[in-house]
Amino acid sequence: MQSYDIAIVGGGIAGLSLAYFLAGRRSVVVLEQESAIGYHATGRSAAEFVIRYNSPEVCALATISRGFFESPPDGFADIPLLRQRGGITIANADKAARLQAQFEAERHQAPLALLSPDEAIARVPFLDPAYVAAAYYDPEFWDIEVESLLQGYVKGARRAGVEIRTDAGLTAIRDDGRNWQIETRSGPFTARTIVNAAGGWADPLAALAGITQRGIVPHRRTAVLVDVPGFDPSEMPEVNELDEEFYFKPDAGRILVSPADETPCAPSDVQPEEIDVAWAVHHFESATTIRVGRVARSWAGMRSFSPDRLPVIGPDPANSRFFWLAGQGGYGILSSPALGALAAATLTETELPSGLRETGLDPTVFAPGRF
Repeated sequence: MQSYDIAIVGGGIAGLSLAYFLAGRRSVVVLEQESAIGYHATGRSAAEFVIRYNSPEVCALATISRGFFESPPDGFADIPLLRQRGGITIANADKAARLQAQFEAERHQAPLALLSPDEAIARVPFLDPAYVAAAYYDPEFWDIEVESLLQGYVKGARRAGVEIRTDAGLTAIRDDGRNWQIETRSGPFTARTIVNAAGGWADPLAALAGITQRGIVPHRRTAVLVDVPGFDPSEMPEVNELDEEFYFKPDAGRILVSPADETPCAPSDVQPEEIDVAWAVHHFESATTIRVGRVARSWAGMRSFSPDRLPVIGPDPANSRFFWLAGQGGYGILSSPALGALAAATLTETELPSGLRETGLDPTVFAPGRF
């Protein structure tokens, strides 16, 4: 029986960023049910970093995280973690006035540039002039090097003594009043504290431990890759529809298209539904001059949301040795430096990261007891 101060359940970006920021202050094991880390939400992300377009709290987390992405610790990664992409928001004729209003509301707080339809098409040549009636450009969109980020967390955690176990799905948990007795497919463990970083499985894990669930529901998000013959998309910006009905962006010489679906689902190895793939193609063909002959690849991932769509971070009010780090929605990767550091400080009862203090973000807004 191996004993640890902390057992982090979930080897995705949430659990591994926490393991990294704990920095050896506690003995830690990460328990991942799959044979590889980052298999579900992390490995299927659109890899986008933005500091706007989310709730104020999430935007604050992104702002805090930006410094880490731009200047990570020495040796964290071999390549830059961010690559500037830029983003264009578009609207058809029915929504052109609302896009103009949104631009006017935002332009004094952000470096936005209003584009004519011709200017938008100059940046993305296969946009359909019959569709694009209004557009603006935001330079503050970046691609995240997700694999380098994840491996940076892993390397740093392991250097600090963290053990990472894969194929370690939990089968039973029992609290003896002092430690958690944890049964997994790779053997038994004990830990003083359990961290619930199980993503879409966060509520089932809580139930297994006899802890009240917090209403965290996984949602399926679909993406497809399509070819754009005759165009090199590598330097093109991301394109977002005004009401977030769809978006598309360059990805490995092709275009990643998503219908921006959010369909509640059971936690699982989610697969794309034919109807959602069809909607992705429909939206892309409606906004561009490209006709999709075939979908090169399609997949789906899980985005897990709490009832108020904010992360759930902190000790459970009924059992302080059960710690929540869940409900990151679709922004777990872009906010991982801030959330990992916040969770580590809360767990070890040490000073909050300077970024949190400077932005004035109150961490209690994420407390599990709010539900």
